[in-house]
Amino acid sequence: MSLYGLPISSPCGEVSIIKTRDAHFLSKLRWSLPWLSSYPVWAIGEWLRRAERAGTARHLILVVANHFEPSWNELRLPTDWSIQRSRLEQWCKLARRIGGAVPDVDGTPFRHTYFFPGEQYHRPLLEQLADLQAEGFGEVEIHLHHGVERPDTALNLKRTLEEFRDVLAEEHRCLSTMEGGNKPHYAFVHGNLALANSSGGRFCGVDSEMQILADTGCYADFTLPAVPTRCQVRRINAIYQCGRPLQERSPHRSGRNLHVHDSPVLPVLITGPLILDWSDSWKSLGKPRVEDGVLSERRPPSLNRLRHWKRADIGIRGKSEWTFIKLYCHGFFLQDQSAMIGEAMHRFLDEMLALGDRSGNFKVHFATAREAFNIAMAAVDGQNGEPGSYRDYRLRQIMRPQPSPLLQNQRAEFAKQSPTLSIG
Repeated sequence: MSLYGLPISSPCGEVSIIKTRDAHFLSKLRWSLPWLSSYPVWAIGEWLRRAERAGTARHLILVVANHFEPSWNELRLPTDWSIQRSRLEQWCKLARRIGGAVPDVDGTPFRHTYFFPGEQYHRPLLEQLADLQAEGFGEVEIHLHHGVERPDTALNLKRTLEEFRDVLAEEHRCLSTMEGGNKPHYAFVHGNLALANSSGGRFCGVDSEMQILADTGCYADFTLPAVPTRCQVRRINAIYQCGRPLQERSPHRSGRNLHVHDSPVLPVLITGPLILDWSDSWKSLGKPRVEDGVLSERRPPSLNRLRHWKRADIGIRGKSEWTFIKLYCHGFFLQDQSAMIGEAMHRFLDEMLALGDRSGNFKVHFATAREAFNIAMAAVDGQNGEPGSYRDYRLRQIMRPQPSPLLQNQRAEFAKQSPTLSIG
């Protein structure tokens, strides 16, 4: 038996464990102080905005950012690609099953955005994911772990991102381009959450990372929130742009929310919810739970959690009826798959869609990272109407999607039920 990696074997060992545990708690508390100190100001603002939009129906743009690592294994054994391919095949079956069974208000299937780690590239795996994307059951974006054994360099990081970007775009037809352009663009999630060297030099090493992301075609970062690590910055519950020069370490530690009629500098940051949940604090001696949008066995999706995700009020200021909910998960933590894409998620989606229909308080739009960015930019430009009609507003997929027969039948049936709705 062990705790924090230390064996429990003697009274002296127990004292050592207690000290380690206390030090770990103090580190978490110290790393959380920046966002906790900004939380009261955010909470007051959210309360005022809630009062202003009372009675207004909302559109919920739901995104699942999947830190997708088929080669991950908890024992750190050498990679067996046949096992990884088998695991991915099973995942794709689940993705097709839930996507074919659960459409949103636009008839769009539920799906994940697959942030695939560049350092774990294996062509057959990407071929399987590209097929899934072509069928309409997800989109591939870029994930990267770097600077793990020693700090990375700016030159190497730029080369790594460009090479992986081009492989995805040219060989697998993944990623997207801006309308009228040819350069591939991508969304990003940083491995170990250390965006722009925000982990004190660990798991990155490149202060100018945000500038390199901009230079290589990153349109938005989806790494945050990053609790309880030191990578979590003050800015929470926001779609915003960096407030500091992109060459600096952690330039995203400040920055203003995007507003209607802004001219944002890319990449923008689209965060997930970061909320203090006091609903069950009586069970934990008055301590709140931190709601950060994770999908796991211990934290399956639920209508109670949905209430907090909505309360995070993430969106474009001046367009308060469009609310963005970015959740995250790790696709190959096998014990979590029910909460991510299996029975628990299916049940939640049915309950959420039924509640929206019954109450009339909200509509749900399933979106990929690219689609969420497009919808956000449509809001910035002052566009109105249904957010689902702006899925391809600026960025369009490089590949030409070929929806599976299952999805085609689903959309045809949905169109019969909603004859006035144009489904892309």
